[in-house]
Amino acid sequence: MSDFSLTTLFVVPVGQSSFPSSGSTQNLTAGQVGIFGNDYTATNTPGNFPYFYVAQGRVNTYLQGSKRSDKIAGCQSGANCKSNVTEWYTVTGCPTAATQITDVSNFDVKCGDVVTLTLRAHSSYIDTLYFNGFTRSVTVQAPCCDCGGDPCDTVDTSALIDQFIAKLTASAPGNNPDNISFNTFYSFENIGGTILRISGKPLTKYGQPCDVAAFPFEYDRMYFRTFVYSGPATTADFIVADNCNIVATPIITQRASYASGTSDEIKQLEKNFYSYQAGYLKHLYRMVGYNENFESWVSDGTTYDTFYIKFNEFDKSAYSWGDYIKEDSTVIIAVPQAASATLQAILEDGLGTVTSDNSCITTTSTTSTSSTSTTTSTTTLIP
Repeated sequence: MSDFSLTTLFVVPVGQSSFPSSGSTQNLTAGQVGIFGNDYTATNTPGNFPYFYVAQGRVNTYLQGSKRSDKIAGCQSGANCKSNVTEWYTVTGCPTAATQITDVSNFDVKCGDVVTLTLRAHSSYIDTLYFNGFTRSVTVQAPCCDCGGDPCDTVDTSALIDQFIAKLTASAPGNNPDNISFNTFYSFENIGGTILRISGKPLTKYGQPCDVAAFPFEYDRMYFRTFVYSGPATTADFIVADNCNIVATPIITQRASYASGTSDEIKQLEKNFYSYQAGYLKHLYRMVGYNENFESWVSDGTTYDTFYIKFNEFDKSAYSWGDYIKEDSTVIIAVPQAASATLQAILEDGLGTVTSDNSCITTTSTTSTSSTSTTTSTTTLIP
């Protein structure tokens, strides 16, 4: 989205399952969203009009009418129409973010070897606390072989993994209250006695205080890098690590992702784009309740699909020559998933088939707590 795009956000209220097909913008009830043709009549077939508007009724109508977009033309009404739409796509709401899973396998460790495992985690909040990520290491000595055995023999991998897990899950030293253990960000499993599975934990959700400017919603994910090498922990950057010292293979089996369409995300968008459509009192003051002109139509706990329409000025003659940058417009419509298909069909009538920017995919995760436990598979929806 361009930095110079004038953006209008419409949030369809929970409970609105259909969109008006008659009347005009002044007939909209508070919060109700509708699609209107160039003559301001409500329609479910905007492709029959040279251009259309998106509009929403307000609670506060003093000195202002309905909240309305600019003219949108998708060129679905015939050969003589002129489209001004440059982007048209949807983002499916996926409220559960995937966490990273890394499987460490192919251990090449001999009896009595000293082996170190280092994890380096990154996220928006983590990187504000730790330079170059939250980096911690644990070092273990591989089990000795049986008496009389060849000291060059490969060790019992399952026992080695259990040694690592015991160290990784130990509490942080208690002499400093600021110490953070691995358990804060990771969980660990021994899979079949051959794989050390390291899973990232969901990020901590921070509360929204009375100050609307504090702890704003941000797109965040936690991901990490894994290194297993011979010898004690090193302070060297692992970008230049000695490959000859690597004694196991970490493979990322599931990458971390971002949640989308959560009520917290849409609430933040309401604040970000408030001033573009406010008739007066355009500033969103810091204290909740101070600016009574602000209206929110987001329902907590609701998952929203979002539709994005980016378009240029319909009447190009509105721009004369000048030393300024031409501004385009963007309309974002956040709709509860229960009404998403209905709205999509209406918009596609005017704009053509929408491009899906993401989808919630089904993945199969395998869990196990020890080398002797039963392995089970569960199917969950993640972004």
